[in-house]
Amino acid sequence: MSIRPWVVVEAPDGRGLRRVTIGGETVGSAWSLRELRKMLDRLGYPDVDVEDPASVCWRGGDSSAWPARAWRRRATSVLMMLGLVASAVLNGMIGWPDASGALTFAQRITGALFVLSGLAQVAAAISVLDYWGRRQSKISGAIVLLGVLISLGTDSLLLLMWLEEREYTPYMLAFMPLWCWSLWAFLLLVREKSWKGVPQPKRFAAGVFVSALLTALSLAYSTMYQPAVAPMRFALKAEFGTARADRGRPFIQVPLKLSVENTGEVSVYVIINDFTVYGRTSKYSEQGNLVKERWKESFEEGETREEAERHVDQLEYTPISSGRFYRPGEVLGSGQEDARVHVFEIPKNVQYDLLRVDMQITYMRKDRGRIDVENFSKPHASWIKRSPYYCHPSVCGETLRYHGRVRHNNNLVNVTRKPRYVTAEWSPTRSPKYSISSSYDFKGRGAAGDPAEETREVDRFGASTVYASSEVSVAELLRSIPSP
Repeated sequence: MSIRPWVVVEAPDGRGLRRVTIGGETVGSAWSLRELRKMLDRLGYPDVDVEDPASVCWRGGDSSAWPARAWRRRATSVLMMLGLVASAVLNGMIGWPDASGALTFAQRITGALFVLSGLAQVAAAISVLDYWGRRQSKISGAIVLLGVLISLGTDSLLLLMWLEEREYTPYMLAFMPLWCWSLWAFLLLVREKSWKGVPQPKRFAAGVFVSALLTALSLAYSTMYQPAVAPMRFALKAEFGTARADRGRPFIQVPLKLSVENTGEVSVYVIINDFTVYGRTSKYSEQGNLVKERWKESFEEGETREEAERHVDQLEYTPISSGRFYRPGEVLGSGQEDARVHVFEIPKNVQYDLLRVDMQITYMRKDRGRIDVENFSKPHASWIKRSPYYCHPSVCGETLRYHGRVRHNNNLVNVTRKPRYVTAEWSPTRSPKYSISSSYDFKGRGAAGDPAEETREVDRFGASTVYASSEVSVAELLRSIPSP
């Protein structure tokens, strides 16, 4: 046997782990004297006297120098793994809805990046076992650091977005604690210089930077640029056709030709729509002095008068027929064109001098959000007392109400905001109404929150209304009726 001892136990490293060599060849590391004895027994040296200087050389401390704090190391590794797994689950929940169902390609890419970042964090959680273990892999520390950086970036972004509105959301219970955890984990890994051992640390750092930059650009494009670059255009037409006399009754049948075309580049949800035919009666004067004061009086009485004729005044419009072109929640695709003919009747001796049709469609852009169509398309009568949508007819009239959840296409916004709802009302005797807000009062007061919130949400979801109207002389309609 050589004079030099053949078993050498090196001094403890920063974690208390002691490297063991036999005959100049490293055979492993040990956290404790018990692990050292098991290692020697496994290698075929069960009878080695560890206290014999001729057999074992202790460097940096004798057989009692085992400074490893197993409970602290295990607690740190468990906490690190739990944080990474929780962050991976959160990233997956955020990214999957966009990756699988977003309308635009950019939003799908953003969702896919979140899903991939979640998978990277799962890999980092697995690497924790090696990094807080025997560190057999040189890059395990760098992988853990990458996972923590992803968590810190994601949670910081969620926190900043939440600060814009400061609304309660259940996701707060996840990303706020995770932000504190990721900050602690990042400082711990920086202090330990976990990137040591990476063969090319500069390339690793460059890859992390480029990945973060691409993610930031993708988010900016999907949330700010893309929804604004596609303008909305519609072609609405409402025209009266050739009237026909009813053979059995003293009525005139008037066909109304309606058409709608989405000439824009984005599909839309129809929130509410309406067309109403009015019959106009008026007072005539040959002297032509009716308009001088009446239009000012009507304004003072609260009427909206943007028409004035010298020989015609005291205009009154009586609803004759009303209906809808689409059901609430229907999708009107880009380039889609629909037409309909609606026939209504008026008496032959009617006193109307003009017929007028007003048509309107209120829509929401599909690239801004998604409507829960299954619930929103169901009508609820406001006059049924046992219904949660009940409102006294003296306050709300008798209307059909539609109510459903609306979600942003960017799921990052959904997890940092309270739920939003779209509400619409339709009645043949009233103009349609709609709102988008976080809450709604069905007792007649409309949106229950700040009116500014409703305006802001309508703009965010790209909701708007387009109109079309047409008029025809009753005398012209009667002239077009063929003689019997």
